[in-house]
Amino acid sequence: MEPLTEHRPVSGPVVYGFLRLVRVSAARHAALVASLAEYCRSHELELSGVFTDREASADVNSVAFIGLLDVLALPDIYGVLAPAASHLGPKTMAAQRGRRIEAVGSRLLLVRRPRTVWPPTVTGPVGSRRACGAELSARPRLYG
Repeated sequence: MEPLTEHRPVSGPVVYGFLRLVRVSAARHAALVASLAEYCRSHELELSGVFTDREASADVNSVAFIGLLDVLALPDIYGVLAPAASHLGPKTMAAQRGRRIEAVGSRLLLVRRPRTVWPPTVTGPVGSRRACGAELSARPRLYG
């Protein structure tokens, strides 16, 4: 009887990491690479390499990003992993880079996704909040 698939050494989808680190210590760089590796381990991905952009320029076409796009053109590459969207650059640059990553058929995976507040709240009278049209008291009610 053959062993189950879970007991066979199989590789997960291949991803490449991308970091934008300007004036960052080697220890911080190592910690971020380790966090990408841990994310890949826990999500059954194979981290094949990490591209690090150390330029502070506003140029979307940095050497590291162009290198990333080059490897994304290889067959069987699943996507790009970054700690957060800010590692792609300022908001406009990150949006442009995200579109270019998706244009080559790859996925952009983020370890930390942008925060969303749920349920959406609207400030009402002092001491209360409204969520989805319902009033929420600032003080909890005790039932007993």
